[in-house]
Amino acid sequence: MKTTIIKASSVIFFSSLLFGLTSCENKTEHSDIDDKHSEPKTEEVAKEQNDKKFTESDDEKNAKFLVKATEINLEEISLGKLAQQRTTNADVKELAKMMEKAHTKALADVKGLAAKKGISVPTEDTEDVKNAYTKFSEKKDQKEFNKDYADQMVDGHKKAIELFEKQSTESSDGDIRAWAASMLPELRTHLDHAVAVQNKLEKK
Repeated sequence: MKTTIIKASSVIFFSSLLFGLTSCENKTEHSDIDDKHSEPKTEEVAKEQNDKKFTESDDEKNAKFLVKATEINLEEISLGKLAQQRTTNADVKELAKMMEKAHTKALADVKGLAAKKGISVPTEDTEDVKNAYTKFSEKKDQKEFNKDYADQMVDGHKKAIELFEKQSTESSDGDIRAWAASMLPELRTHLDHAVAVQNKLEKK
């Protein structure tokens, strides 16, 4: 009788131990999955996810546009913050503040649109954004920094306007066409402001 009780207790103990180990393993497995989902998406990861999800040419083009639009916003925010820290020129500081504020809103908009369409976009600075930030952060002469920043804003917004104009008429997705079109007036305003600052700096 005593031996039977001991055996039964042993079975219960080992069963509990096995259940506990299994629960821990499952918890760890789910934690790993959650961690992967919470990690920032690099540009490469976003593109890989889109390649797996979209096989139609039009869908791929829409995904590429939203990835590029995200990168543009990330760069304007990053450089805008840096310029506000580095410059003492009131015009450049005002331009940089405008860029940071406007493109922070635009970034939220493009992320919302991408989520609606099931498109993955970067959630951290891309390599191009990091390289641009490094290039500007290494400039020691403030006059050179101001000029190059204004030039970058002019060139960058010219390219952005060209890209958005194309998507506002050619995208196969109505929502993406509408969003691209809605961004054009502000992008043109940014370009005008950047050109004005560029001209002021050239006269000094």
